[in-house]
Amino acid sequence: MSSQGLFQHQALKQVIGPQMQQSLQILQAPALELQQIIQQEIAINPVIEVETNDTSLEQVAPEDPDADISELSRLDEEWREYYVQSRAQSTPRTSDDEDRHQFMMDSIVAQTTLQEHLLSQLNLLDIRDKNLREMCEFIIGNIDDDGLLHASIEELSLRHSLPVDAIEQAKVIVQGFEPVGVGAQNLRECLLLQLDRSGRKASLAYRIIDHYLDDLAHKRYTALSKKLATPQEQISRAVEVIASLDPRPAQGFTQMRNHYVTPDIHVERNNGELVPVMNNNDLPHLRISNAYKDLLSQPDTGSDARSYIREKIRGAKFLIRSIAQRQQTIQRIAVEIINHQRDFFDHGPSHLKPLNMAKVADVVGVHETTVSRAIAGKYMSTQYGVFELKYFFTSGVRTESGDNLSNTAVKNAISEIVKMEPTLKPYSDEELVKQLNSRGIKVARRTVAKYREAMGVLPSHLRKTA
Repeated sequence: MSSQGLFQHQALKQVIGPQMQQSLQILQAPALELQQIIQQEIAINPVIEVETNDTSLEQVAPEDPDADISELSRLDEEWREYYVQSRAQSTPRTSDDEDRHQFMMDSIVAQTTLQEHLLSQLNLLDIRDKNLREMCEFIIGNIDDDGLLHASIEELSLRHSLPVDAIEQAKVIVQGFEPVGVGAQNLRECLLLQLDRSGRKASLAYRIIDHYLDDLAHKRYTALSKKLATPQEQISRAVEVIASLDPRPAQGFTQMRNHYVTPDIHVERNNGELVPVMNNNDLPHLRISNAYKDLLSQPDTGSDARSYIREKIRGAKFLIRSIAQRQQTIQRIAVEIINHQRDFFDHGPSHLKPLNMAKVADVVGVHETTVSRAIAGKYMSTQYGVFELKYFFTSGVRTESGDNLSNTAVKNAISEIVKMEPTLKPYSDEELVKQLNSRGIKVARRTVAKYREAMGVLPSHLRKTA
């Protein structure tokens, strides 16, 4: 017979505090979102001030018996020095530039990104295993704008030296999030997840997608009726169900996004060297108000007021430190991208090399998930255009000459070959393999098929034109 009552038990549980959440939010926020975060903090924290253009006239506050003040002054000066140096590297904007920028800023509405939406759901789960939580964050960081995880579990495991079982477990967790179908590795899995979540795993629609997706894609409904021994009327109803599913479960987030992109980094040439310059034109210089520092030093300031001021000052200090750390982390990652992808910056996208986050994390001295957060939604302006930082992280293949070639470069090569193929007799995947081999690129036929599908290139029999 069970007894009822109150019992105590001890358990370890990882809880992310408010300050740590803010630090992660600042690290992951793109440039425009960061400005909004700063404005919100300025509105709710009275001790935060925005520095005017003159950054050289302020004198250090007199010696204060309160231990916080000396630390505040040191932190304020460190941030001031970093800010002034960054501003000195930036190109001054003209009056027209300012007008266009202000118009753009006035037109922007903040939206939740897909990654933020998924991370917020992850934070609601009671995942006590720190490694599993980080693996979930890793999966989320690799999901594209459509909500799909195109890389296979084995590929992710080899590329990042992570255990297959752990990645698979994390993937299952993420696939349980909204929007339904997110985290799928291909169209088939995406549609099956949606049917499964709606309780239709035993349906005819599920069987068609699971076993006869190619027949469905080519509208071979009569063949489906024969293979499934099912009246064509039922096949038609199943097709209607499938048509109601979403092949791009995260497209709503993409549609909500504003098309304005503010690069966080500009790559400039200085005496032949490539230099990443952080875009600090729109980043206000924050400081602690001298008025509140003075209040702390006055003996007649009440204890409640002193506690309030100290709390707000601590929050301001953490905000300023987090912003500086964000900028420095992104810049260090940019340096490693430039060092590794020098051929890209010299010769263009076709010379992009394979690069994984683990390698950059080792050099920068941070965790791989930190790199994933730092590059999320961040853009780099180059002579070849503006690229998301994720663009520079890609797996690849080895050429006959022994060089490594990124899968992006391989996709570009496939695209070039398809553009030049005979329209009456398009190249099959096997023929595309031969064409790539002639260029010194050794890839398997299944790899070519995967890249072709990811690029939206139809099979050869559907590319044929009369």
